[in-house]
Amino acid sequence: MAPLLKACLNGRHRRGDHPALPLTAARLAADTTAAVSAGAHAVHLHPRDDDGRETLVGAVVDATVATIRVANPGVPIGASTGAWILPHPTARARAIADWHEPDFAGVNLSEPGHREVMAALSAAGIGIEAGIWTVEDVDALERCGYADRVLRILVEPADEDPGSAVARAEAIDRALDALGIGAPRLHHGYGFATWAVLRRAIEHGHGIRVGLEDTFVLPDGERAADNAALVAAAAALSGRTAL
Repeated sequence: MAPLLKACLNGRHRRGDHPALPLTAARLAADTTAAVSAGAHAVHLHPRDDDGRETLVGAVVDATVATIRVANPGVPIGASTGAWILPHPTARARAIADWHEPDFAGVNLSEPGHREVMAALSAAGIGIEAGIWTVEDVDALERCGYADRVLRILVEPADEDPGSAVARAEAIDRALDALGIGAPRLHHGYGFATWAVLRRAIEHGHGIRVGLEDTFVLPDGERAADNAALVAAAAALSGRTAL
């Protein structure tokens, strides 16, 4: 099976940041269809409430994912559990405990309450993606008790400089290897560092993620028209043909 190519559709961006940014459930469903046609195997998104704000409220998250799933049966759909959305760890875990529809969710190991969030996802039968930003996060993953139960590990250096981002991804991989943490890995970067991180991940056989959450530009520096254009570029880098 080819390494995973996941599309990250919107992230923390706000209306107006990019003309093709999908925020509503209907737009997210349409973007999922386009991203899958361009080569994506799964999608990750940040659901919004009626005012366009990110939310972890179960009814909204489930309704958003259900709308996407109706239009895209069989496509795995994940959501964010970012602490900035609902800062209090206990409240965040309680909100996530009401989720039913997402197939998986990302949990940032650098954030307080990550273990409680992982426990809530596990109890709900939702797959856990462990978000690793730094080598220190690898140690947090080992200590939390879920290292052998995660669906995959997200290696996500936040460095803006491409060389620094690649070096951090390499260091994270070494730390994971040293501890024998063997869950599948998916790499991604941010902004101008995105494509350097993806190239290195492809060379090492890891999964990759791309979309308007991570970058607005294509490998040649041109502004991407939409999520599908970014996915198609990543698919081309990995030697994969779009559907």
